[in-house]
Amino acid sequence: MSAPLAPAACAPSATYAIGDEAAASIATTLKALSDPLRLRMLSAIATDARGESCVCDLAELADVSQPTVSHHLKVLRDTGVVSSERRGTWVWYRISPELRPAVTTLLDSFAPAAVAPTIGGGHAGLENVDHALTRLAEARGRAYPHLDASLVATIVRESYTSLAKTARVKNHLLALTDRFARQRLADITRDRTQGRPQVLFVCVANAGRSQLADALVNQRSGGTVVARSAGSTPAAEIHPHVQPLLDELITDTDEPRFPKPLTDDAVRAADVVVTLGCGDVCPIIPGVRYEDWTVGDPALASAEGVAAIRDDIAHRVDALLATLTAEHRPESS
Repeated sequence: MSAPLAPAACAPSATYAIGDEAAASIATTLKALSDPLRLRMLSAIATDARGESCVCDLAELADVSQPTVSHHLKVLRDTGVVSSERRGTWVWYRISPELRPAVTTLLDSFAPAAVAPTIGGGHAGLENVDHALTRLAEARGRAYPHLDASLVATIVRESYTSLAKTARVKNHLLALTDRFARQRLADITRDRTQGRPQVLFVCVANAGRSQLADALVNQRSGGTVVARSAGSTPAAEIHPHVQPLLDELITDTDEPRFPKPLTDDAVRAADVVVTLGCGDVCPIIPGVRYEDWTVGDPALASAEGVAAIRDDIAHRVDALLATLTAEHRPESS
């Protein structure tokens, strides 16, 4: 019997690992990014169409005190990930140019992975989802060639992540992502001084009141006014008592409705923002008109009560359309 082979001697090959100083610097940056709120702030800054975000915008991301917001932003600034500039009362933040490719790669790579376990119950198919989102971003990018490709990709992936948190029907998630991303890109590129007036209806769940108001404006204006709706905490689906009423209002060519999260871009794109008596707070954008309508909540009403709520909203919509028609009537020569 032959003798067992002796274990091979360890002969490490040349290493190309980064040095101690570089590793310490990267570790400090990654530690700064390990807080969820800081990551959300970074994402908000990276996807802002202006290329920067005001501290007042970032404070809306979470229900925390102003000193807490300032602390998180200081951590990001001290590590060199963002830079800041004070203009009058507010401080503006932007991604440091030399780190923007790394930040974009980080957000693009990890955002789909964070929600992938909710699709199909595991990591199976993650590669296909990532590939589909990449193709989706490329298609949207061709429609908006003047926008930076990384910005379009981030909006597509963020749209997917936002919808995946609440969506119950996962098979149509990519189609919904495409529609939501298209709406966000249209909002980003809209010039409020041109074209049809635009109204944004906001409530908490975007499952009842705001959806009805949105559909009523689109139906009663005959396409002369663009209506959007969104929710600060969108529900998984339209309220069951509201859906039949929406089916009566929308045409065969209208796309099915679904709850969508509120974005600052939707507010900036609107001529009028209407909150529907549910305590939502929207960013204050110069040039945007704000109204609050106190109407009943379909979630607390019977089917007959929801119909009465629809009629109440319809009267308010008619009054709103009258003012918008007057404000945007062409001047006679």
